Amino acid sequence: MSEAFSPLAGFNGMVRLFPLPNLVFFPQVMQPLHIFEPRYRQMTADALAGDRLIALVLPRPGWEKEYATGPPLHAVATLGKIVADQKLDDGRYNILLKGLGRVQILHEIPHSKLYRKAKVELLAEVPLEAGRQERKWRKKLGEQVPHWFAGQDEVLDQFRKLLKTDLALGAVCDILAFALPLDVEFKQALLEELEVEQRLKMLTGHVEIQAAAKEAAPARKFPPEFSSN
Repeated sequence: MSEAFSPLAGFNGMVRLFPLPNLVFFPQVMQPLHIFEPRYRQMTADALAGDRLIALVLPRPGWEKEYATGPPLHAVATLGKIVADQKLDDGRYNILLKGLGRVQILHEIPHSKLYRKAKVELLAEVPLEAGRQERKWRKKLGEQVPHWFAGQDEVLDQFRKLLKTDLALGAVCDILAFALPLDVEFKQALLEELEVEQRLKMLTGHVEIQAAAKEAAPARKFPPEFSSN
């Protein structure tokens, strides 16, 4: 098991599924969530009483028709750990989830709870080779990021600092993909791409094509607000 998955030492591959429309979660990021549906209150209570793990997964297009009964899901999700929690008087929860790694859903597991569970396997990305290629991509991102976050000085400063750290470029790419206001299906494609260089090419190429539209669009708040289930 790679160092990226060291927080998951002993993970048995069984995970609670949290299908969440309009949000693609990534490793290394933090996502606040407001939990209010009964099935997800039960899921959260069980997670807090156990390993604190939940896999956020994007439902496939057309999910609206089957949301209440269980829509089809994308096969790649992000496994997260609850790092902070608050239970409200009426049984709802506010939680903070940290992304730990990508997982492939192998099959769902029938059980008596209201929420869904699955057997998953951890996915390891293919990193860039250290050296020239990594320097090239850090330089390219350093040149492009100011245009992506024009007018958002605080956010831009955070990403400039990230590029100067030893944080792996795969993680930097994931954080950028999470922060940028991209279409959720494209974000899902980025999540599913395990080769870091290909993921970087996809992200930078997509943003370059839509640069003019992005500059004209309203700024997205970062970090994001609470997402509700």
